[in-house]
Amino acid sequence: MTSSQQQSLPRSIPQMLFNAAQQHAGRTAIEEHGECTDYSELPRLALAVTRSLMAVGIGKGDRVAIWAPNGRDWIIAALGIHCAGAVMVPINTRMKGSEAADILQRSGARLLFVQPVFLGTDYLALLAPYRPANLECQVLLGETAAGSPHGLHWDGFLALGAAVSESAALSRASGVGADDLSDLLFTSGTTGKPKGVMSGHGQNIRAFSEYVKVIGLQAGDRYLVINPFFHAFGYKAGWLTCLLAGATILPHPVFDAEAVFQRIAAERINVLPGPPTLYLSMLAHPKLAETDLSSLRIAVTGAATIPPILIERMRRELGFSVVTTAYGLTECGGLATICDPSDAAHTIAGTSGRAIPGTEVSIRDPHNRPLPAGSTGEICLRGFHVMQGYFEDPKATAETIDSEGWLHTGDIGELDAAGNLRITDRLKDMFIVGGFNCYPAEIEAGLIEHPAIAQVAVIGVPDERMGEVGCACVVLRHEHVLDEAGLILWAREHMANYKVPRLVRFYQALPVNASNKVAKNELRAGLL
Repeated sequence: MTSSQQQSLPRSIPQMLFNAAQQHAGRTAIEEHGECTDYSELPRLALAVTRSLMAVGIGKGDRVAIWAPNGRDWIIAALGIHCAGAVMVPINTRMKGSEAADILQRSGARLLFVQPVFLGTDYLALLAPYRPANLECQVLLGETAAGSPHGLHWDGFLALGAAVSESAALSRASGVGADDLSDLLFTSGTTGKPKGVMSGHGQNIRAFSEYVKVIGLQAGDRYLVINPFFHAFGYKAGWLTCLLAGATILPHPVFDAEAVFQRIAAERINVLPGPPTLYLSMLAHPKLAETDLSSLRIAVTGAATIPPILIERMRRELGFSVVTTAYGLTECGGLATICDPSDAAHTIAGTSGRAIPGTEVSIRDPHNRPLPAGSTGEICLRGFHVMQGYFEDPKATAETIDSEGWLHTGDIGELDAAGNLRITDRLKDMFIVGGFNCYPAEIEAGLIEHPAIAQVAVIGVPDERMGEVGCACVVLRHEHVLDEAGLILWAREHMANYKVPRLVRFYQALPVNASNKVAKNELRAGLL
């Protein structure tokens, strides 16, 4: 991207919103349950939220959280937060009350947009015993919220905005700059405590403007966003990318192959990113041959290993003309490298492509020295997309971003002669369950609270349907009894579903290495 192209980019998400409203007026921005929201309507809807946020005292830099499934109101609320100059804090819908409360408390969120009930889960009841004192207000989304005593209903909240003029809200929105924080996405790590990643408006816009170009997203494209909005894949590579390109956002709250099939055919979906498991489910669907998938054009996926035959089958059997893979982590805004869609299937399957313009990838040894092409080491990133740091955690920031500006990802990989990144291992033992990052230390910290467990180690093991699943290797306390089903049931009550181990193995003692640390490679070898 040239300097003049950079200068022509919107400096903030509010400016992007206003530009899109003018440029794409007459196009549908969001389509949900047959209701279409035009691009020209978006600023008014977003500023209505901004006015109400201002009316309840939300200032620039204040944190405002969203705990809800993918939907139109999620996007409107987020844009309203951005226009208020506040910092959006998305919360994983699979979290339990204590997990959500921890993020609300440590982010200092003053207001929460929440859908009270989703898939039979009562989020208000989950949160109530743990609600932090800093959370002043809950705004309830969805029809089930009507008449609830636990917060302001959406319409009642919007009514508060009458006390603030639209010109005041516009002034607030126009004052948001490229370096101002747009969002705080909480990511887990080896310490087991989620950390808030600080990203700026300008970083997001520049990175995902590159993404729009690489995947060939066009105005009017119909993008089914299955990836959750609380994740960078659903938020930044999802609805934010659509607004940058003038595409139509079709939110999808829960992945179900049958429902997705029906939507592709009935609603003429063009763009369908997701984890490899999504496409494997579609390819295995009994109605594949009789379903009209001819509208599909763009697929984006990512994982450490993808068989080249999957890329070929996605092109041949699902009809995608653009299939690409990418690599990113929350600490770099979700996008670091991406494959050119014209690359060969083995390159797209076996690598995560090259660094996006304006950024660098370096493979480094344990002494932080750069290694030549073909050498294996830690993947380090540098460039405009690297986070501003971890929220209120300078120590963790300094441990992750070195004095030369390199972000140490903890992932292991190598660069080929063409600069394509190949991920070969995970330094942090992270594994991916159905597209969700799982950090063993975080899961272990939860499981060790079970009264029967003396010691536990969690590892990822291959699974045909999910890609990987967690296996808990457990040593029981003396004279305590626990079985696999009992521990899994307990875990389901205490942690987000994707973190729950699918397998449990019991040991008299866990193997350790010379440093007296659990030898997870030995455990892994014994299970595979």
